Amino acid sequence: MARLYSNLIGWGHYAPDNIVTNNDLAKFVDTSDEWIQSRSGIKQRHIAEEHDLTSTMSSEAARRAMKQAGVEAEDVDFLIVATSSPDYMTPPVSSQVQDQLGLTCGAMTTLVGCTGFVYGLVTADQFIQTGAFKTIIVVGAELISRNLDWEDRTTCVLFGDGAGAVVLQATETPCGMRSFELGSEGASHEAIIAYCPGTAEPITHERIDARRQYLRMNGREVFKFATTTMGASLKRVLEKAQLTPDSVDLFIPHQANARIIEYAVKQMNLPPEKVVVNVDRYGNTSAASVPIALSEALSEGRAKPGDTLALVAFGAGLTWASTIFDLGPPVAKSPKRAQLKETVISEEGIVEGLIA
Repeated sequence: MARLYSNLIGWGHYAPDNIVTNNDLAKFVDTSDEWIQSRSGIKQRHIAEEHDLTSTMSSEAARRAMKQAGVEAEDVDFLIVATSSPDYMTPPVSSQVQDQLGLTCGAMTTLVGCTGFVYGLVTADQFIQTGAFKTIIVVGAELISRNLDWEDRTTCVLFGDGAGAVVLQATETPCGMRSFELGSEGASHEAIIAYCPGTAEPITHERIDARRQYLRMNGREVFKFATTTMGASLKRVLEKAQLTPDSVDLFIPHQANARIIEYAVKQMNLPPEKVVVNVDRYGNTSAASVPIALSEALSEGRAKPGDTLALVAFGAGLTWASTIFDLGPPVAKSPKRAQLKETVISEEGIVEGLIA
């Protein structure tokens, strides 16, 4: 059996229309545009409106990726949705997305914080390499604004909502994942945490009054973790892939904080034109961060067929994930439709020949 590889054939992203600037936040939070930009590089973020849900944002990003790839619902063999803000604790939001997309395949949700999309990408690649599935959709989505304490300026100014998705398809042409690393430093799990609701802290009036349901973050500890982890992990996956930083066409880091990205870029000695940065426009969209940046880069032509990409993320857990991924060649759109059309034409030709 020929070796199988993962070809990234479709991409798409979605962000709510509602844009909230730093000056907008300063009207009801003790902050300022200068304070936020100097610490994070963020100028604005997209915040979900009432009709937006994690499931609907995921589905819209996936639809755009499917359209770009030219695949139909019946072509999809598996769905992975990475998020820390599902519509409900149960059922898994992946089942809702599956239904909204009209899929009949298996679906699962991964909850690994901001690293979730890269974890999902690695999982999908393994399924494809083993021959288990041919076509897989991987989504990273987050509606984190509804889990924020809008009285806590240390967290609420940093995050935004959105979703990004890709379609991976099996091919015998060498491409896809060259190397990857998935990591966790569980001893620091409280550095990014929402205590309630959960089995450790079920919902009570006392916990709600204490605002235990909102996301809390130890910014100093997370910054230290990120600046020591991102560059080091990238170096290791490059070594596994037997590549140097110069061999990579585009670096797509988790868009948590412009200062963290700058530190990693300096560590790796990367030219700015090789690094994707959109945190200024989206804020930290957690699991949606990398796929939104990836989708934008592909849509804008910054990433092209044959390019080698480096993806890296860090997040709650504390976790991290990185991979070296080669973009494959473009593929013909809607293979099943094309095959059906050819068959119809062929049959018509035979009929016409018989009639003639």
